[in-house]
Parts: sequence; structure tokens; C-alpha cells
Amino acid sequence: MRDRLSGRKGRDMKYTDRKEFDGANVFGTGAPNDAYAKYFRGKSYLNPLTDPKKTSLFLANVTFEPGCRNNWHVHRAERGGGQLLICTAGEGWYQEEGKAAVSLTPGTVITIPANVKHWHGAKKDSWFSHIAVDVPGNTGTEWLEAVSDEEYRKL
Repeated sequence: MRDRLSGRKGRDMKYTDRKEFDGANVFGTGAPNDAYAKYFRGKSYLNPLTDPKKTSLFLANVTFEPGCRNNWHVHRAERGGGQLLICTAGEGWYQEEGKAAVSLTPGTVITIPANVKHWHGAKKDSWFSHIAVDVPGNTGTEWLEAVSDEEYRKL
């Protein structure tokens, strides 16, 4: 059976080839995410979908090369806040502290409450993109330690 979103057989949504991935990444890869590179292991890209100067809701398509992941982090808020991830292309991981990692594929939606320690990124053998939505109420992101190679290899 063919998956109607990608034209690929079965449920495998992994992309090792950048050009093939770019064809599936409907919101675009964007520019290298240099401003936040110190909080990522591997290379990531950012394509803003809204202008924070014109709206209070910020959305961006974040793309991770295979094996790339961000550090553990927390979206701080006293009321509201948190983050919403809408997975759009490739395969990735999401993990909250103390819980098992969740496999991410296109169509997966993750609601991250404020003040919860977590990380997200690509699987070791696939490019990955998600739309990140900052939920109004965030007072800032607290960036923490990197996800170790040992932790990541266990997935």
C-alpha cells in the first residue's frame, strides 16, 4: 500500500537523501539555525512561518539533519506557555525527562506543557522536520545539557 502523503511504500518515512527529503518537506528547510547552533548536536535549519513583529504566535519549520537533536530544555511560563510540535517530514524523536522517547512521523502532534524538561530531533538515519509553535505565555526557554551520545544511541 502506498502512503498518500509521500508516495512511498508502507509506513517508513525515513529520508537519508537530502534532495528526496527536500521534496517532502513542504514548509521548506530555511536557513542554517546558526543563532541556536550551540543548543543543537548536529546541523539544524529554521524557516519562520510567521513574523513575531506582526503576531503574538510564532511558528517555524525546524529541520534536523540525520542524528541532529537539540539539548534538553524547558519552556518557562507562569500561565499558559509550552510548545506544540507538528511533525511534517521524515522521522524523529521526542522525549520528556523520566519517560520513554516517542517516535515522530508526519502527522504526529506533540503538546509540551510549560516547565517540562524535554528534547526533540531527528532519528540517526533520517532527515526530520516539524513545525514548532510557541504557546503564548512562555517567558523564555531554559537551555540545559546536551542529550549524550550514549542516551541517543539507546533509542
